[in-house]
Amino acid sequence: MLEWVEEANALWQYIVLFLLAIAPWMDVSLIVPLGIVWGLSPIGVGLVAFVGNFLLILLLGLFFKQFSEWRTKRREKKGIKGPTKKETRSREIWEKYGIPGLALLAPILVGTDIAAILALTFGSSKTRVVGWMTVSLAIWTIVFAVGSVYGFSFLNVI
Repeated sequence: MLEWVEEANALWQYIVLFLLAIAPWMDVSLIVPLGIVWGLSPIGVGLVAFVGNFLLILLLGLFFKQFSEWRTKRREKKGIKGPTKKETRSREIWEKYGIPGLALLAPILVGTDIAAILALTFGSSKTRVVGWMTVSLAIWTIVFAVGSVYGFSFLNVI
């Protein structure tokens, strides 16, 4: 599939990046470098990755109650009783730094979607979670876009 995407026109590449960005567990830390390696505009890639991740966070905020009920049933079916490693790490960050710290560290430690779910589970308001995750996504999108452009050009990848 990657060969098809690399050979497709830019519009289809942006569509694929958007779909990847809105998918759970796919963060700007993966999407932005991928789009830049494909030769797309760093600004366009950053915008598409940001919007896709933002929509996922917004949907999680809006439908957290329904998602939480589904997740609990799914975990019970799989026999998962305690917190996972990512949940434990997120809880430690949460207790030490609160929602701002969790949001700003999420893209490199656990992912923004998982951090948003956990912050909502820990009792944060939807508005604060969506707001801080948006700020975090904006910062990290810029960091990964600039880092990818300079890093890949230094390595002669692009």
